[in-house]
Amino acid sequence: MTLETDAKTTKVPIRRDPDASRQRILAAATEMFAEQGLDGARVDEIADRSGMNKRMLYHYFGNKEELFGAVLEELYETICRESTKLDLGTGSPPEAMQRLVDFALNFYLDNPHAMTLLNNANLHKARHLKQSGRVRSIHEPFEDMIKALLDRGVANGDFRGGLNAARLYITIVGLTYYYLSNGHTLSLVYDRNLYDRKELRAWREHMHDVIARFVSADQPAANL
Repeated sequence: MTLETDAKTTKVPIRRDPDASRQRILAAATEMFAEQGLDGARVDEIADRSGMNKRMLYHYFGNKEELFGAVLEELYETICRESTKLDLGTGSPPEAMQRLVDFALNFYLDNPHAMTLLNNANLHKARHLKQSGRVRSIHEPFEDMIKALLDRGVANGDFRGGLNAARLYITIVGLTYYYLSNGHTLSLVYDRNLYDRKELRAWREHMHDVIARFVSADQPAANL
């Protein structure tokens, strides 16, 4: 037998990459759940879109419900991972607060599927996140980062005391979320395209102003 024949007949073992396979399934599931919701999405279609078979999907995630929980976990991990780039410990506290506001608005503008997924999660009363048990630990460093910014702002005399980091971020996301999720109906009601670049720029400035006034040291200390 020649070396050439040996080369042709020798089988090269196929190396599997579990992390890559898992990410392919998660990416496909994210698209499908965003498009069709938890109830509308089908495992067969998710498997086809990921290029994996159903057996592998069940191997990594158990069932569709657990897969949806994993997609939500991945979303929160992405939010918190991207937030670390903000570096809220640099620059003046008011400047850092503006970056935090911009981050919230930019994230949902750049990731419209996130809003659909969170709407679906709330429709099911967050039971999938409760079952995962990881979201709180994922989110805690982000909350601690905001708390550190508030403490720095108070120490510098820029922010009033007594503010709660969680409630502050809920306020920022609320200003973002309601505007974007209800933009079509609000555009009709107010006879303007709220998704127009000019309108979005005006809303961003409005958010900066609202939050700056809310945290300002010129306001009395909060008891939140």
